Amino acid sequence: MELRQLRTFEAVARHRTVTDAAVALEMAPSSVSQQIRTLENSLGVTLFERTARGMSLTGPGERLLGWARRLLDQAERARREVTGEPGELRLGALETIAATQVPRVLARLAGRQPDLRLQVRPSASRDDLLADVAAGRLEAALLLDLGDALGDLGFPAPPAPLTFLDVGTVPLVLVAAPGHRLAGRPRVVPGDLAGERLLVNVPNCSFLMAADRAIGPVPERVRAGGVPVMRAWAEQGLGVSLLPRFAVSAALEAGTLTELAFAAPELSLRLVWRGDREDLPGLREVLYAASA
Repeated sequence: MELRQLRTFEAVARHRTVTDAAVALEMAPSSVSQQIRTLENSLGVTLFERTARGMSLTGPGERLLGWARRLLDQAERARREVTGEPGELRLGALETIAATQVPRVLARLAGRQPDLRLQVRPSASRDDLLADVAAGRLEAALLLDLGDALGDLGFPAPPAPLTFLDVGTVPLVLVAAPGHRLAGRPRVVPGDLAGERLLVNVPNCSFLMAADRAIGPVPERVRAGGVPVMRAWAEQGLGVSLLPRFAVSAALEAGTLTELAFAAPELSLRLVWRGDREDLPGLREVLYAASA
């Protein structure tokens, strides 16, 4: 097995088509196909099933994928150590929290290991972040969750040896426009929200999942968009919204929003990584910087 073959194999497994893998690798599709055939012939097994929906890993292909990623990681580590090139790690973060949480991680990391470069990749999709950590395209990711297990908020965790550490909390508040009929009540319960419009984002949004758990199905869901849009619509009296306190604190202070006396949950700011990759150079420093 040659490293270039394993790199091509991993790209096809990730992109699921020869054409997309070829684009990512800047190779001709015929060269990608040839390398996969050569690798299969050298091992005496079939690594992919060719279907109308793309390339699907066989049993042997699934077993090789983990080895391929570990071997490619080792090769990259060897190259950096021999050449003296500074290490670089990739941290993913939900766009909602990237601006508020990642800067302190970068500052702590600069103080602990200034020669380590950290590449930050914001994402709007938690599922993409988890998939990238599981596949080794990210070393770690910051996301929002709840409970004692990864995915207790209501999303599926990928089948990979993922581990996590809760590094903070994100309080949520139920907000509405000033003068809302529930403003000033000493206590608001889910039943009080009957007939209201609950402003939400896409179905896999952390705040929508939290609202589903804390409020239930009673209020009508109105898809508004991201956090800035939900906040702006709530200010205009178009509905109520369950949002992180850090995103609405300025509006609450300015009086353009009011906080309803609803017992909103706190989400966990969760750092997720692959436990079997903890020995990557610099990864422990990133974990320490994030959890300090």
